[in-house]
Amino acid sequence: MKNILVTLLLGLSFFTLVHAQTQPYLNLENATKIADAAQEKAISEKWNVVISILDQGGNLILLRRMDGTQIGSIEIAQLKAKTAFEFKRPTKVFEDMIKGGAVHLTTMPITAVEGGLPIFKDGVCIGSIGISGVTSAQDGIIAETALKAAGLM
Repeated sequence: MKNILVTLLLGLSFFTLVHAQTQPYLNLENATKIADAAQEKAISEKWNVVISILDQGGNLILLRRMDGTQIGSIEIAQLKAKTAFEFKRPTKVFEDMIKGGAVHLTTMPITAVEGGLPIFKDGVCIGSIGISGVTSAQDGIIAETALKAAGLM
């Protein structure tokens, strides 16, 4: 009986370990690749922005402020990333809803302007990106370009 219990526990531990290792996640190396692609797009357009990337737990993994970007964009980029992560949808969705008359959203603790995107891999949200520094539409272009370059969109 003791051998069966030990075998069962070892099997369960192995299954848990294998499952944990196959779960997609966002590490600093991949976040840096995403940020590099975002910065490359911003430079090509002569835009200065802040790039904020959150990991699969919604924690800041990377923050990059390009030279010449206003200080206020640091917080806005992080808030866009936070909103995209927490709601698992682009922040543009909320911007469009408010433009369409859903003014009740203005009372919610969200950042309802384009430039925040969740990052999905294999159907799992592994993080998010928030861009701030130019118009919200331009921020959105940078975020989308970065995720496409990383093969995540």
